[in-house]
This record gives sequence, structure tokens and C-alpha cells, in this order.
Amino acid sequence: MMDAQQGLATWWDAITAGFTRQNDLELGLVDALLVIGLPLVVTVTPALWRFFGLFVTFVHELGHAFAALMTGRVVKGISLNFDHSGQMNSFGRVGFSAHWSGFWGYPAPGVVGLALIASAVTGWAPLAMSVGALILLVALIFIRNVAGIAIALTTAVAAQLVVVFLPAEWVTVFVAGLGTALAIGSLKDLVKVIRVHTRRRNVQQSDAYILSQGSSLPAGAWLTLFALVIGACAVASGYLLYSSLSAG
Repeated sequence: MMDAQQGLATWWDAITAGFTRQNDLELGLVDALLVIGLPLVVTVTPALWRFFGLFVTFVHELGHAFAALMTGRVVKGISLNFDHSGQMNSFGRVGFSAHWSGFWGYPAPGVVGLALIASAVTGWAPLAMSVGALILLVALIFIRNVAGIAIALTTAVAAQLVVVFLPAEWVTVFVAGLGTALAIGSLKDLVKVIRVHTRRRNVQQSDAYILSQGSSLPAGAWLTLFALVIGACAVASGYLLYSSLSAG
């Protein structure tokens, strides 16, 4: 019992320790390889993407859920699958709230990636890591299928372990690298959904198609909006990393 209490206290101390500011991100050669090179390897290597892509999908569905909650919709649950597919179910008024929650899936990893990189560049990487770990824990209550529980629980546990055991001097580099990987993952999934529409395979499962069925905008317009937001996040992320590289 005492061990459990001590473990919980250690975890909470690590979480609260994140509510402090560190030095801004400055990329030397080794750090640049970790923050930029390693995420590229993870996202372009099929064997590695098979696992990291599950996390990107989780962020995608959390984007839908957060957007739904922002507009007063009730989130019924999130389902995640090992083939990188997922679904967020919510109910509420039709119209803007449905379109808003339906839109923020694909852009979510890019937005979160930019936020993580910005936090690292401005010295708030520990805060981003602590808040992220707490969000992943809270997200567990929304999961509604067995595969989703496995994916979300693994992700949440990994996040807590990183918070507790990652040395403080590596926090900024880790958060920036994770942000870079999410930014690249967002671009990769954008290309994937565009290919779904150009090849017309399983298009009915696409967010853009679903949005087009409930609005006056065609799927191509929704894809363009996805691309604008994701592209803007990628450019901003690249600029911040370049500034840090120059500073280092």
C-alpha cells in the first residue's frame, strides 16, 4: 500500500514539476538529428509508422472530441483500431457544431505538433508534457472498444513513464521531437485522405466525404481546408525549428 502511495506521490510530483519553465530550445547537431531526423525516420519507416501512426490516429480522434465539446456537443465515445482507423461519436445540434467537430480530426496532429514545438522553443516543454500526460489519462474515459483501450492505455502509460523518468535536460528535445513527428504525421495522413478521394476507394469513410454530405461544400473544398490548416501548421513548425537551429 505504501509503495502504491509513494508511486502516486512520485508521479504527482513529476507532473507538478512540469509547471515550470526551462531554457528555450537551441538545436545543435545532435539535438537536430533527434528533433528532426529521428521523427522523419519514424514516420517514413513502415514498421515504425505502424505503431506511431496509432498515436497520430488517437490525436486525430481527440481533435474531433475536443472540437465537439467546444460547441456543447456530448461525446458518446471514441473507437480506435489497429489499422489506423477510428471514430468519434457525439450528439448535439446539426449544423455548425457538427461541421466544427467533424473538421478538426485531420488538422489536430498538426495543431498539436505546432503547440509542442512552440512550447519547446519558448521554454514551456515541461508544462506541455505534464498537461499532455493528464489529457491522455482523462481521454481513457471516452474509449469504447477493446483495441482502443489497448492503444489509449499504452499511450497514457507511456506518457506517465516519460514524465516520471525522462531526465529534465532531455524534456525540451523530446517534446520538440514529438511535435515534429506529429506535424509530419499530419501531412502524411493528409496525403492519404487525398489519395482516397482521387482513387475513389472507401471514400464514404472519409471525414471530407461525411462533411460534404451534411453541408453545401463538396468534399474537395473540405480537403482544401484541411490542407490549408495543416500546411500552415507545418510551415510555422518548420520556421520555429529553423529559428532554433540558427540559434544553436
